[in-house]
Amino acid sequence: MFRSIDLPAAEQKKTVRIRVYGREVQVREGQTLAMALLGAGVVPFRRTAVSGAPRTPLCLMGVCFDCLVEVDGSQNVQSCLVEVREGMQVRLPSGARRAGGAA
Repeated sequence: MFRSIDLPAAEQKKTVRIRVYGREVQVREGQTLAMALLGAGVVPFRRTAVSGAPRTPLCLMGVCFDCLVEVDGSQNVQSCLVEVREGMQVRLPSGARRAGGAA
């Protein structure tokens, strides 16, 4: 679906590992979480609380909120505004937010 621009080896960023529901995904340092997940073929990001319709990022600049995920236990994180970091734990939400915050 998405393919990185081919850069010379000297210009490529190092690879970091994140976990999406326990599955290890290798992504490039400096990417936003949304782009890293899309590049790894992780879609949809979430399902709506009312109809269960699948949602994926739309604007990639923090306006639409279709890229919401859970990062390291924090719910409703806009993945298009967060840079990936080594060891990041990502969960893809389904339905309504859990009461009481992170769990």
